[in-house]
Amino acid sequence: MSASIVELMDQLPEKNLTTMLLNGLDFVVPGEWTNIVGFDNMVKAVTQETDPAILQSVRDRAIVLYSDKSQGYQRAMWIYQTVDQADKALAAAALANKVGDKIPLVGGLMQKVTPNADKAQAIDLCLKLVAEITCFCQINGIPGDSLEDFMKAIADYSGEELMRIATLICVDGLIPLGPDFLQKIDRTLNNLSAGELSNNPAFGRVGEFLPGGNPAGKLAFINRSFSSMQGWMSGFVSARGLTPEKIMDHIQGFVEVSDNKLDYVAAFLDLSTNYYEHTGTQTVARRLIDRAYGEI
Repeated sequence: MSASIVELMDQLPEKNLTTMLLNGLDFVVPGEWTNIVGFDNMVKAVTQETDPAILQSVRDRAIVLYSDKSQGYQRAMWIYQTVDQADKALAAAALANKVGDKIPLVGGLMQKVTPNADKAQAIDLCLKLVAEITCFCQINGIPGDSLEDFMKAIADYSGEELMRIATLICVDGLIPLGPDFLQKIDRTLNNLSAGELSNNPAFGRVGEFLPGGNPAGKLAFINRSFSSMQGWMSGFVSARGLTPEKIMDHIQGFVEVSDNKLDYVAAFLDLSTNYYEHTGTQTVARRLIDRAYGEI
């Protein structure tokens, strides 16, 4: 039996590189994210109740809902965890690629076994985006390819959900790929074959949960998802005046690097943080508790 949502919430760190990163990016969505650690603390935060009997009833009902595999909460949790683990494999490959670029002898070997860093990064961002859409559908009990429902919901994103998307744009988009990251991703997807996608290590770990059936169908869904979100992400960046330099200014406290090495920063952050899993755990707990409170 995998860990319960109570254990997962209780095990969240109060302070580590992930929370430092998220706090550093608070300027993007000021005051949206609070690092709530511990399941009982989330129950109190969501319900605003003080009566021990009510709090216990909500807690018990939430545990029952999470245990029911037909509800989708466990699957969403697994997706948040897996997409972050896949991220680390990709970051290690990207770093190896960059080391290879610097050493001629190694370079030829590395190019045979590691993906182009920009292409791999573009695929990584898209996989995380599709993971977000899939988790939203799992948590809300709707079909996994309901892009229209997701696009309506993202307009009202707040708290951990908004923090997660903001971090995705900053850490997996702007820092490694630059201000024209959306155009780069668009070009990558337009030139990507189903075979190339199948060979991507991150896709190898998370591909099974994506809608679309075979790799070609999954690639089509990734394309539709990115196309749907492209305008929203572009508006998000311009409304907040986000640039790689501005982001680095705010996270410089724990990541020191020169501006021409931003791709290394992105790989380091992918290897050393798990913001998708951390905020995903909080999202699953919040949604569970909200529903349990409504049902008692």
